[in-house]
Amino acid sequence: MRIAAKGGNIMSTELPRTYKSWLKGEIKSKQKEYTEETPLLSEDGTLLAPGWARHMLFTYDNKKVKHPMRSKEWDFYQICNGKYMVQISFANISFGGYVSAVLIDVTDPEKSKKLGGGTIAGSPALFVGGKNKYSLPPKGDVPNNVRYTVTGIGKADFEFDTRETERSLHFKGKSKGKDVVCDFTMDIPEGLENITTVLPFKGYPDRFFMTTKQNCMPCSGTFRFGDDVYEFSKDDTFACLDWGRVNTPYQLVWYWGNGSTYLTDENGQKHIFGFEITWGIGDESNATETCIFYDGKAHKFGPVDVEVFPKPDKYLEPWHFVSEDGRFDFTMKPQFDNHNDTNVLNALRMHSHQVHGRWSGTAVLDDGTKIVVDDMYAFCEYVENKW
Repeated sequence: MRIAAKGGNIMSTELPRTYKSWLKGEIKSKQKEYTEETPLLSEDGTLLAPGWARHMLFTYDNKKVKHPMRSKEWDFYQICNGKYMVQISFANISFGGYVSAVLIDVTDPEKSKKLGGGTIAGSPALFVGGKNKYSLPPKGDVPNNVRYTVTGIGKADFEFDTRETERSLHFKGKSKGKDVVCDFTMDIPEGLENITTVLPFKGYPDRFFMTTKQNCMPCSGTFRFGDDVYEFSKDDTFACLDWGRVNTPYQLVWYWGNGSTYLTDENGQKHIFGFEITWGIGDESNATETCIFYDGKAHKFGPVDVEVFPKPDKYLEPWHFVSEDGRFDFTMKPQFDNHNDTNVLNALRMHSHQVHGRWSGTAVLDDGTKIVVDDMYAFCEYVENKW
């Protein structure tokens, strides 16, 4: 919404938030942690285990999922060095799905003015057939292998291979008539924890949003687009896995922020620091998807939000993130908005602003240690979905 200020100038106003916020006293979370394997669903598909864990401890059987047409599964990898970002994903949304590899320049704010303006190459392959055609593993943080040739609208070969100490990704497809070939390897440091959360939806006892977010994985590899080769080094590149198995209502809203970096302490010792913040989706009374990672260990904190709601026109202004318990306090100075709007007759729509920038602030570990971070690269997105 816009209103006229005195003198006839046009000024923007903040729109009402589309989600519940701790800043308005609307969220109180128990942060229920699971430490042993537990069934996700009952035999009749009712959700049994809302909460969070440091590894994937929720036993998932998609045959128990009610309303399978609302079911979605994905493995999504995002790789970035602060200059170029690669997204490699496979998604199965019941009636069909896709596999894709995308290369995006995240350094030029001028390109944010155009939908998908930073995209250098995008190589999707779409299919019809859902889970009966392609299947994904029930856990994302244990050794597994997914390898398919996807045909339909477009064609692509891909392999996601997870071992004890590393993950590897391979993709081959086409973009703009040129070959796209991706090969990446990422380290899984010893003892690396993740955050796995299960969020229910009020009024829907058989719906859930379950994700594993695994970041802090140093990554190297190449994205080949025709004759051009984009190289990524573990010296400055990290990968994040967004692993999702969900059964949701029709309309969703969420934020997702994530980042990883190297920090050097006063003794000259190098550490890996990262964070995961997702909010706005589902019922967060049992857990929030908010976590600090330091040298592989997860440090849980409470609900988070941005002080100023960026919609509709503040995406490239500074974002200030604050948590209820004061353990996460960061400001992002945006450098690029990866803005996309996929709309099919307004019945299926994914409208997203994934904003990349430089983050500075403080994070407090479980033992009270305050970590000061200055000018790390990270991102946060705001998404409105109908699917």
